[in-house]
Amino acid sequence: MKYFFSIVSLAMLAVILALSINCLNAYFYPVKYQEEVFSSAREFAVNPALVASVANVESGYNANAKSNKGAVGIMQLLPSTAEWLAGNLGELYDEEELFQPEVNIRLGTYYLSYLLNHFEDEEAAICAYNAGQSKVRSWLANEEYSTDGVSLNKIPFAETENYLIKVNKNLRHYEKRYK
Repeated sequence: MKYFFSIVSLAMLAVILALSINCLNAYFYPVKYQEEVFSSAREFAVNPALVASVANVESGYNANAKSNKGAVGIMQLLPSTAEWLAGNLGELYDEEELFQPEVNIRLGTYYLSYLLNHFEDEEAAICAYNAGQSKVRSWLANEEYSTDGVSLNKIPFAETENYLIKVNKNLRHYEKRYK
């Protein structure tokens, strides 16, 4: 009887622990705007888990987010970048629409697609989303940061290095959730 209660207690503890982990995952890795994420990812041939990862790291899915550098919305787009992206797509641009999740996620996903197509290395493209294309290109051209001109061996900006770490950590969680 003593063993029975020990086994039941351990089983209950395991269930409580599993539920706690699921709650923590739901808190730290929310699944919001899933339709917009999947639709944009499909349209621009981007891994939806990557889109979700960037959205979570950029704003925690806050549609009203504004950075101190002027980036706005879920995907934290600078209005000038969003205007350029809309122009590339042949679409009209309205800065106020950047706070609409479907518009922000679509333009942010298009930007990810653009970067993934212009950088041979996915991590370099992710860094470019954070630090800017020209900055990452200059790092790739510098042997101190890149030995092959394709991938980064060293990221000179701590903010961008931390950003890449967070996106990759999120990516592992979202890939599991989106399977």
